[in-house]
Amino acid sequence: MITRLLAFAGGLAALALVVPELASNYLDRSEETAATPRTSGPSPAAASYASSMGVVLEADRSGHFAGTFRINGRPETGLVDTGASVVAINSSAARRFGIAVGSLSFNARAQTANGVVEAAHVRLDRVEIGGISLKDVEAMVLPDKALSGTLVGMSFLGRLSSYRVENGTLHLVK
Repeated sequence: MITRLLAFAGGLAALALVVPELASNYLDRSEETAATPRTSGPSPAAASYASSMGVVLEADRSGHFAGTFRINGRPETGLVDTGASVVAINSSAARRFGIAVGSLSFNARAQTANGVVEAAHVRLDRVEIGGISLKDVEAMVLPDKALSGTLVGMSFLGRLSSYRVENGTLHLVK
C-alpha cells in the first residue's frame, strides 16, 4: 500500500515537473464549462470508435486528448494523461460516481502542479470509453480545489493492450 502511494506521489511529482501547464490548462477549461451538464453525448475532442475493442481520440487545439468516459456508469469528460500514475478524480466527481467521500481516508499525499494535497485511494468499479471497458480500476480522490477535472492515468492505460499517438490521434486498444 505504501509502495503504491509513493509511486502515485512520484508520478504526480514527475507530472508537475514535466507538464505543469497541461493540467492547469485543462482544469481552467473545465472550470469554465463546469455549469454545463454532463451527458453521454460526443466527447469534447472528436472520437471515433474503430471497433468494439478500440477507440480513436483526436487531439484538441492544445494537443491534448480528452474523451467522454463512463465511470461507474456515469459520463465524465476525462483528459488522458500518461504522466499520471492512476486515474485522478475530485470529490464532486467521486460523489457522482457513487463513492461515499465522507467515509474516505485522505491519508495519502499527492504532489500536483499546484503543490502537495491530501488524497484518498479508491477502486472504481468500471471505467469505459467506446467498446473498452475495464473493471476494478485504481484511482485517487483529490479535493475539488486541487483538481477540477478528471485525469485518466496509467491505472487505466496500462491495462490496455496498446495505446499510441499517430498523426494527431490517440489510439486506445483493449
